[in-house]
Amino acid sequence: MPRIKKTPSGILTNNLKFFNMKVKINKLHEDANTPRYATDGSAGFDLTIVEPITLKPNQRGIAQTGLSFEIPKGFEMQIRPRSGLAATHGVTVLNSPGTIDSDFRGEVCVILYNSGLSTVSFPYGARIAQGVICKVDQAEFEEVNELSETDRGVGGFGSTGI
Repeated sequence: MPRIKKTPSGILTNNLKFFNMKVKINKLHEDANTPRYATDGSAGFDLTIVEPITLKPNQRGIAQTGLSFEIPKGFEMQIRPRSGLAATHGVTVLNSPGTIDSDFRGEVCVILYNSGLSTVSFPYGARIAQGVICKVDQAEFEEVNELSETDRGVGGFGSTGI
């Protein structure tokens, strides 16, 4: 069991390290930016674009990152919206979260959607989404004639209240 110590700055630590995974990237475009975490505590890393894109209200478009990734088996990369773009401009990732499977080696592109009232333009290098590496498991499916009962049963959309 690790011992908890106090650092000179008064922070408690047990000297455990976070798991640092290596993810290989391939720059498919000379102007592609290596993904970066904005802060030490960021769950998501910024994805930027290599070609400008303009979205009119209620328009979707595909933004190119110029990058391909080698995600370790047993993990996925989720593509998520940036909250600032959603709050300020109404721009989101349409199929959020988008999934990049561990065996995909093509360019990662992001489907953006402008739900706002104004046209929005993003220049080269704009941070348009964030990627998050997540652990995934593959299930083994068993075909049965009936499922166990629950309190909810077959209640669907809105069945637990609004």
